[in-house]
Amino acid sequence: MFLLLLLLFTAPAILYVLRPLALLLLARFTSPLRLLPSPPSPSPLIGNLAQIADQENNDIISTWVAQYGHTFTYRGFINAHRLLTTDPVALAYILGHPYDFPKPDFINESLAAMAAGHDGLLTVQGDVHKRQRKIMNQAFSPAHINSVEPIFREKAERLRDVFLQLADEQAAPPVPPVTPAHTDALALLRSPLEPVRRRTSPAPDRPSCVAPTPAHPVVDVLAWLARATLDVIGEAGFGYAFHALPPPGSDPHAADAAENELARAFAAIFSTARKFRVMTVLTVWFPVLRRFRPNTRAMQEARDTMRRIGTQLISERKAEHADAKPAPATRDILSVLVRANAATSPAHALTHTEMLSQISTFLAAGHETTASALAWTLYALAHAPAAQTRLRRALRACGDDLHAALALPLLEHTVREALRLHAPVGSTMRVYAGAPRTCRVPLQHAVRVREPRAARLVRVLLRRPAPPTELRDNVELRRGDIITVPIAAVNRAADLWGADARAFRPERWAALPRAVRAVPGLYAHTLTFLNGGAGAGGGARACIGYRFALAEIKVFLAVLLREVAFAPAEGVVIEKRVNIVTRPFVASAPETGNQMPLRVRRVLPDEDEHENEHEHDYKDAEDGGEEL
Repeated sequence: MFLLLLLLFTAPAILYVLRPLALLLLARFTSPLRLLPSPPSPSPLIGNLAQIADQENNDIISTWVAQYGHTFTYRGFINAHRLLTTDPVALAYILGHPYDFPKPDFINESLAAMAAGHDGLLTVQGDVHKRQRKIMNQAFSPAHINSVEPIFREKAERLRDVFLQLADEQAAPPVPPVTPAHTDALALLRSPLEPVRRRTSPAPDRPSCVAPTPAHPVVDVLAWLARATLDVIGEAGFGYAFHALPPPGSDPHAADAAENELARAFAAIFSTARKFRVMTVLTVWFPVLRRFRPNTRAMQEARDTMRRIGTQLISERKAEHADAKPAPATRDILSVLVRANAATSPAHALTHTEMLSQISTFLAAGHETTASALAWTLYALAHAPAAQTRLRRALRACGDDLHAALALPLLEHTVREALRLHAPVGSTMRVYAGAPRTCRVPLQHAVRVREPRAARLVRVLLRRPAPPTELRDNVELRRGDIITVPIAAVNRAADLWGADARAFRPERWAALPRAVRAVPGLYAHTLTFLNGGAGAGGGARACIGYRFALAEIKVFLAVLLREVAFAPAEGVVIEKRVNIVTRPFVASAPETGNQMPLRVRRVLPDEDEHENEHEHDYKDAEDGGEEL
């Protein structure tokens, strides 16, 4: 009797836990995706997920495309089938119907836990997303982005001064080459609440020179860019001063942003760039395991801090709006958002909770992605010194006219090429959730479809000949089927961009191959900011702040490259680590976290006249750049 009662009480909980697994198993054996080509699965539990997690380093997607075509499946948890396609027509269809193909729940849960909350623009769906985006579009208009350009310039000039201070040091303090403090791009802001790794040597929580030399020191530029872009999004996003960059005239080695409590909270929440782990996969399908994540209490305290300060910021902006005399400092995005929200009918306005979620969304989407994009751009230019010299010469020819510099085609081409090769987010996922139980996604390149196993068994028993291989110009999906959109793979596809697709060549943008026109990208025929496109849903899930990011990147490059030269650190191999954002790390020391060590030096005022003088400092001398 006791066992019967126990079973009655526990059965619902057991069913709740096992239901996702049962549905996944059922889909594995019934989904139409099972008939598509597929690479072998190395694991019955996690399929090809470990290979996918390391796609930026192993080039596995290009290998699979060459072997299986533009559209195929790979295996996920318990070998369930997932669609992966680089077909431009299929991608245009999937991305062009954003509300039929939303992000999977486990992606939204990850974003909500790490950044945006469940009410932010990154995670809401359907009509709620449409309502939020309509209001927030006003905060990202070209006119408003122009109004915050002085903030970009101020922070870029401060970062330039820091780099020049470090470059001029003839004898920098001895610092270990890398330290466990640099666990991610925000390790400099690491909260004591979240000791990710035990330190093996004492080191301050700050970006520093790495393995300095008497001539040109090696600097972790990612850490400094993270400081600068955090300051930018703080002030331009919601009028908050992080003071992440040291003040003018101070010692860069003494910089310490950890005293700012919002910076500490932000670091605690976003320091999640870790290796691929099976436990991460298990928490996706068994949410009960999420309560056993490490540092749960620290994360909650950090969120409470962000909520308290966010509430204060919103109250201040609302008070300024109520006075009808907004101060000059209220040019930030949050101020525009508050004014736009006030002009909207209450039924369509953002709630207080939604407004709070947008603050963390601004931080997540407007900080680490830009820091990563800038770090990879400097990396590319460091490995292509001729391209770096040409761009510097063009920037210097503009004198002090920043607007003339920002209008340079060569600067635009450099940014396009860097964002093509090094998209901050290398892939995304979608799930079919439309009203019809199934749908058919059109293809440009036909796909081979295997004979169903049951039909093959019947045919063998009846001794009938094998049918010809079937080619289809569409892919059938069933509700719940998961699709991977391989952004980086499309951006570097040789059949679109040419045989040199993996090389950094800004000059390619003067005459693009005709094939790239098929890519349904929002910006420059790439998927870096996802899709543009016609139709009611075209571009609805594309990056709302892409103009903001592009303007910030261009200003930083225009300011930095005029006076600072960047070169590779000898003997250091940089690889990529993906956890939503693609971050760099030193291949020989992955345990030390994310960093981008580059040599920095001051460029002399008359150096254009002697531009070959320093060519020996940069070992990659080929004009076309190297494969990255």
